Amino acid sequence: MSVALFVPCYVDQLYPDVAVASLELLERLGVDVVYPEGQTCCGQPMANTGCVDDTEPVARRMVELFADYDAIVCPSGSCTAMVRHHYAAFFDADDARFQHVSHHTYELCEYLHDVVRLQHLDVNFPHRVSLHQSCHGLRELRLGQSSESMTPRTNKVRTILELVNGIEWVEPDRPDDCCGFGGTFAVNEADVSAEMGRARIADHCGKGSEVMASTDMSCLMHLQGLIRREKTPIQVMHVAQILCGRPLGSA
Repeated sequence: MSVALFVPCYVDQLYPDVAVASLELLERLGVDVVYPEGQTCCGQPMANTGCVDDTEPVARRMVELFADYDAIVCPSGSCTAMVRHHYAAFFDADDARFQHVSHHTYELCEYLHDVVRLQHLDVNFPHRVSLHQSCHGLRELRLGQSSESMTPRTNKVRTILELVNGIEWVEPDRPDDCCGFGGTFAVNEADVSAEMGRARIADHCGKGSEVMASTDMSCLMHLQGLIRREKTPIQVMHVAQILCGRPLGSA
């Protein structure tokens, strides 16, 4: 199986170690990983802002670059959700290349859980960890149980992270609340966004968590900004960094 690594634009520009950690992790597990040159953005920022005409060429470029691979793996729930659930507006329903990309794009932990069926990791991370579950990961990819749903679901991210030795889990009171980022929502509704972020940080930090982990660096970017400005005693890390064995504070 040839697997293409799709790196979100903000990870590429601001948190490249998340991409490197994802690559290293997959290669350690024996996955044949390719990084398609010329990849850019999934188009989510434009789509969320209502700029549909600007989104279409980006979506078409994505499909053009990734359609020839058996699977596409992305260290971001929101970007994966964009490709899987929102590209249909830009393609004919019978477009085989689009259908292939749509049905074979996976979030990193989802791929490890559903396709690789990972059972063991020789990695240690002896810290108190809490999990921030992104809205896209829960509500669109169904990576875990959301409080408004009665359908029981395995928490795929938690299941994979539990393979790491030494983690002491910390449970926030509201495990599936939004962080408040929401892309341009954080710009258009800055005060509301910041208060939502502070509430998430207080919940996790108040339970004694050292590290807030997530599949989405966009959520963690928002939270990290508040943490640094307000000097809150907690750190953030992408799950790929923990699974790859990065030390505390790699984000």
